[in-house]
Amino acid sequence: MTGTIQTRLRFKAGDVVLLGPGKTELLSAIDRTGSISAAARAMRMSYKRAWQLVDEMNRHLDGPVVESRFGGSHGGGARLTPLGREVLRRYRHMMETLEKVLADDIAWLDSHTRPPDAT
Repeated sequence: MTGTIQTRLRFKAGDVVLLGPGKTELLSAIDRTGSISAAARAMRMSYKRAWQLVDEMNRHLDGPVVESRFGGSHGGGARLTPLGREVLRRYRHMMETLEKVLADDIAWLDSHTRPPDAT
């Protein structure tokens, strides 16, 4: 089999997932769209859930990762803070590093993995 093994990196603080694939995808979508609601729609996630994830990161890091702008004639919006951009940059760097370091082992494991429908 080839290309079936996926690597995921998740950081927990106690019982809270501080950062992982879903939260970083959400940060990236907010950065791209300029909106929590648009990011949630792009990820097929409820606005409430997206807001909960952002709030969780904002509360557990030493500063907010997303800032919201409310109302006005052009509506509201959201953007990553400098901390949010750095968190996203470092997470991506850690994923790239992890995949490079583990490439041979992942390839070996992948070569010994049966297709999902073969079990």
